[in-house]
This record gives sequence, C-alpha cells and structure tokens, in this order.
Amino acid sequence: MAQVNGIVLLDKPKGITSNSALQKVRYQLGADKAGHSGTLDPMATGLLPIGVGQGTKVLPYLLDGHKRYLAEVTLGSTTTTADAEGEVLKVLPVPELSIAQIQSVLSEFIGNVAQVPPMYSALKRDGRPLYELARAGITVERASRQITFFAIDLLTIEENRLSLQVWCSKGTYIRTLSEDIGARLGCGAHLSALRRLGVAGFDPISEPEARQWSWCPWQSALDGYFEGYLLPLDVALRHLNYVTLDDSILHRLAQGQKISAQNLEAPILTEEPLRLYDAAGCFYGLGKATPYQGLMLERWMS
Repeated sequence: MAQVNGIVLLDKPKGITSNSALQKVRYQLGADKAGHSGTLDPMATGLLPIGVGQGTKVLPYLLDGHKRYLAEVTLGSTTTTADAEGEVLKVLPVPELSIAQIQSVLSEFIGNVAQVPPMYSALKRDGRPLYELARAGITVERASRQITFFAIDLLTIEENRLSLQVWCSKGTYIRTLSEDIGARLGCGAHLSALRRLGVAGFDPISEPEARQWSWCPWQSALDGYFEGYLLPLDVALRHLNYVTLDDSILHRLAQGQKISAQNLEAPILTEEPLRLYDAAGCFYGLGKATPYQGLMLERWMS
C-alpha cells in the first residue's frame, strides 16, 4: 500500500480525546504515522488539524499560530475542573450585570497575560500528567506562562450564560479564562461549552483561502471516507514565501548540498523557511538561507 501523506481538518466531536480522534484517522487512512496541531479537551468540539505520513512534518509550523474559539461561560458556579465536566465547588448569586460591565471586564484580558495552567491539564510534573495528580487530590505549584488574547467578543447573554468569541495565542486555557472572568465579576464561573472555530492558516475569517477546504465530519472519519478531505502538505505552509527551482538544484538539495547565491536567480534574503517548488508547481519541502544568502535544505517533504 502506498504511503498516505496529507492534512485532514477534522471536526472533532464532543466526548472523545484528541488522541483517540487522531488514531481513528490514522487507522482509517492506513498511515504509518500521524499527529495533530494542538489538543482539544474531550468536552470541546471543532477544528483539529491532523497530519498523516509526511503531513506530520508541517505540524510544527502550525503550533505557534493563533486559535479562535466559541466559548460558553456559565456564571454563578465554579467547578473542580473549571469546566462542565467537574464537580461543583461553589454556587454564588449572579448580580444584575450590564453589557458595558461585562465588556469592561473582558477588555481587561486583552493583550499579553500571565496565565497559570489548571491542575486538570495534560502538562506533566515529574513525568506524571497534572490531571492524574489532581484526581488524587494533589495540588502542585504551576508556573505562570505568557499568553495573548487578541480579541474577546461578547456575542450573546442568555440568563447566566455568556457566549464569547475568543482569539488567542497557543497554550491558552479557555477554562482558566472563564474562571478569571467569573472572579472579576464577583460571582464565579466555569466553561460550559467550547468549540474551536479556527487555527492559524485554517481560519476562514483571517484566511479567506481556507474557505475552500472542508472540515472532515466525524462520521466520514468513522466510515473511512476522506475524498476531498485529505489536503496537500503545503496548504499548511501558505504563510511562508516560496521559490521555484530547477530539477538539478532540487536534486542537489536532496543530497544535502548547499546552493551558493551565484547559482540562484537572486540571493535568499529572508530568515524564515521557504517553500520549494519545481517548475511544474510540485512541492518538495522547505529550504532556508545560508549565511551568504545561498540556499540549504531545512526539511524534505516530497
């Protein structure tokens, strides 16, 4: 069987882990390896980009991108996990809140924020996931991390539930944001629903080109039907510049040789990786500049 390579934009359903979804896609495609570009909690749904075969090589270039979520925050109660899957810790009255008051609190989070990861997370301490320690009743100190909220939009207010659209950087915990919003409003809160709407490069709002690629429904993945859902590797690398090379230079790069600037049409002036294509538009991988503006191979993906 030929090796399967590509990107699948999976619409992960509620109730399964990201790894379980990943392994199902890998199995159904018969791929020798697979990976994803950012974990979604079992409670969360939405976009989970999965790389299969050579597609795993493009995932590191997606991990640093922004994420966009639709979050439902329920005011008036806190839970052990900061989301709807935990046990209720406190129930507090929710005061009369105006839209202006809520928006004022949301605005306080915009920009760079120091966020402490929750105990119920996959981060590890001495080789053990924090959620295992939390389930055993053990709480440990966690170092805060710098994350960024680019925008938090209040969409609707229904009874004690806020619907928010959140643009944020990698490593952000929306559960923690929900708790922090409840604390600022003085009534407590937890995350009651979460859907990921976009990942950098595959966000139809910030990347209009992404609208042409359909998300793979979970039922299609279960049925092993991926026609139209298995995307070429370079769709995940559109944010990088590209260079077209003749076959002889591509062959030399594949052999690990460095190409001098005098053998290129123009010196390589960018420090970022470059997509490499042949004259027919076939994608081969990524190159990078040498110290003297020549070209060398960074990652082969052909």
